[in-house]
Amino acid sequence: MPNLNDYLALDATAMAAGLRDGDFKASELVSLAVEQAHRVNPTINAINVEGYDEALALAADLDKKPARLTDGVAGVPFLIKDLSLLEGLVATHGSRLYQDAIATRSANIVVRYLDAGLVILGKTNTPEFGLTLTTEPMAHGATLNPWNLDYSTGGSSGGAAAAVAAGIVPVAHATDGGGSIRIPASCCGLFGLKPSRGFTTIEKDIGDSWSGMSVGHVVSRTVRDSAMFLNLITLDEAALYPMPAAPRSFADHLDAVPSGLRIAVQNQHPFGEALDPDVMKAVENTAQLCESLGHHVTVVEHPADYKSAAAAMNKLVCIHTFQTVNRRLQELGIDLEVADVENSTRQMAEMGARFSAVDYIRARDSLTRVEQQMAVFHQKYDVLLSPVLTKTTAKLGWLDMNTDDLNEYGARFRAYSGFTALYNGTGQPSASLPLFQDSAGLPVGVMATAAWGNDHLLLQLSAQLEQAAPWPQIAPFADTD
Repeated sequence: MPNLNDYLALDATAMAAGLRDGDFKASELVSLAVEQAHRVNPTINAINVEGYDEALALAADLDKKPARLTDGVAGVPFLIKDLSLLEGLVATHGSRLYQDAIATRSANIVVRYLDAGLVILGKTNTPEFGLTLTTEPMAHGATLNPWNLDYSTGGSSGGAAAAVAAGIVPVAHATDGGGSIRIPASCCGLFGLKPSRGFTTIEKDIGDSWSGMSVGHVVSRTVRDSAMFLNLITLDEAALYPMPAAPRSFADHLDAVPSGLRIAVQNQHPFGEALDPDVMKAVENTAQLCESLGHHVTVVEHPADYKSAAAAMNKLVCIHTFQTVNRRLQELGIDLEVADVENSTRQMAEMGARFSAVDYIRARDSLTRVEQQMAVFHQKYDVLLSPVLTKTTAKLGWLDMNTDDLNEYGARFRAYSGFTALYNGTGQPSASLPLFQDSAGLPVGVMATAAWGNDHLLLQLSAQLEQAAPWPQIAPFADTD
């Protein structure tokens, strides 16, 4: 029987292999996951909805079906982000408006995970409706970074990232509508891939996935886990667009080592914000590593019109925020003015109510133009390297969704971000790689982005970089010593 230290050393791929080979039981892994959750979650607050008893019962049942444990990831412990529905558990979406809402069905992506035999322990904390870059909702309190408890985990998949970095599970469900997989991955020292739009099972629980800008996947400690879990949700019947002529099994093609890639490097902020020296160094070091691996590296300026993309995405997110909030307000029979929502959520909903159908169409048209710009860019370059964030991980409380000074909140939001959201607008695959630590020992991610449909290439490059410069697997707070 594995002990907790054994458990912490395993990624999901290794767990699945051990289950197939009979080295351990599903109940043993899930018991250790629950043990680690009891150890660390009271401090870091990564899990806000617990389903431990149900998970232990499911694992015990899987042990009685050994043939099931030979099937992919069956028996591996897992967590769902609290923006997606899991039948029978509370679905709060990080908001006090939904504090007692029990899901009567499971989201499409959750059904895929359940069908794969994953054992879901519960749900992870998220900011209200996933609307910001840190995970400190009024509904559930802040999630603390396992690398340093005074710092943010990023957002909006901050609970998922903290749970993985703290060793509760090896991989956890996450979503990304403007950087919400990549930013927490950067802050918590994980690998985080936002897949190409249209490849994966569509999230339908909140606002139709923000006009296609939001996609679901996972945060993980290893690239191979991300590839394996992408296989679970990349399905013919889920694809909105024709699939390119690429390997359908992402995990099976990680051994294909890319060579001679044309890699562009963006080392200036699209809106002129200053970059922290540690952020600059992370990008420079990664570019040098790529050169040492035989790739062709070129420094470039901004590849597309970020300002028009940002303006368009802001309109779309506000419109969808109004739609989401207003639907719940109608169910509760209350007005927005008195609703128990955070100040920035209220402001975004109010703005969304004012935008017209013409505004919506113009915003979509703006993003189409930016998609075309990036398609032209990728005729010349295979991959774009850039920062994930302008600064190293922010301290808790620095970006407060419920502040009374919304102008300052907006200024900080813009100054902290700027790189990730463009690729939600264009639908390209984009990943954060934990290849650097700042002077305080906190992780700093570097972002790699490829053309639409080139998820396999991005995973192959990520695996190559992971092998060349391995990163720590768990945060110091997770250690049992």
